[in-house]
Amino acid sequence: MTLRKPLDHPGVWRREEMEGRDDWIRTFSDDELEEIRAALPRRFGAPGFGKADFPLPTLGPRLTDMVDELENGRGFVMMRGLDRLGLDPAGLRDVYWGLAQHMGRTISQNSTGALIGEVFDRGLDYADNNVRGHTTNAEIGPHCDTADVVGLLCVHPAEEGGESLIASSGAIYNEILATRPHLVDALAAGFRIDLAGKGPTGAADEVTRSRIPVFSWYEGRLSCRFNRKQIEDGQRKLGRELSAEEQEAVETVERLALDPRFRLDMDFRRGDIQWLNNHAILHGRAGYRDASDPERRRLLLRLWMNIPDGRPLAPAFADRLNTGPRGGVYARERRA
Repeated sequence: MTLRKPLDHPGVWRREEMEGRDDWIRTFSDDELEEIRAALPRRFGAPGFGKADFPLPTLGPRLTDMVDELENGRGFVMMRGLDRLGLDPAGLRDVYWGLAQHMGRTISQNSTGALIGEVFDRGLDYADNNVRGHTTNAEIGPHCDTADVVGLLCVHPAEEGGESLIASSGAIYNEILATRPHLVDALAAGFRIDLAGKGPTGAADEVTRSRIPVFSWYEGRLSCRFNRKQIEDGQRKLGRELSAEEQEAVETVERLALDPRFRLDMDFRRGDIQWLNNHAILHGRAGYRDASDPERRRLLLRLWMNIPDGRPLAPAFADRLNTGPRGGVYARERRA
């Protein structure tokens, strides 16, 4: 089923509606920071502990409200102020994991089963086969990750660049419906997407079993799954080319996500946590330059998380990694 009328939802917004506002920034209060300190009497070594080990009697319910904002509101939140705790990177990692235990269930991000991913430049070339963008310093185009929610904690910002961009996928859908309605069916039909080596077979050319809609309308919710590079690489690995209409559709989604009418830019400060609903928000990143000191290189910690009572997803849309509904990356190796 395809949505044929404009989406009406709080998650449909344009840049001008968010720019100049700060209600999407959630700054920790002094009392909340004290509660976090009390929950962290020792170094746990995340991810080896759960919600009960990190009690947040006051902040915990507020995190539940924040999850509701991610799912039923604008779809993004920036948490700010953890730097005031004065923690080293290991301490920030523990706090990040502890907060997440009050929000949802984390899922694997790579073949080692890692639940906390490290986003930094490993000197790889994003243009190479199966190289994932977070392992480079390259510009990364607008896309969605394969979980309900993605979190990014800034341990160290870049020396220069690395700004985040986000856009409402619902607003982009409405614009396409109004100005390029002939593309809607191609986007709803979707594509078999390159898994970039993340599939259960481990094969370099593995793609999704099913066509994954860019825009999926299911049980009254519109959900997005977009990554231009993975769509185009998927067709190449299948030995086919996008039709002219499919290519126009893919390029239109990317162009609108980068359009100043839709694109909201934000920087990362040390201790910031950006939470995004992947079904409602496209995100990308500017290229960046690291500091000469390797201890000060740009480092973000990433979580992929499924949330309680998350929206229903169409079966094909939900199986985005060939690992079942809302499944994470198949762990062929287990990290100690």
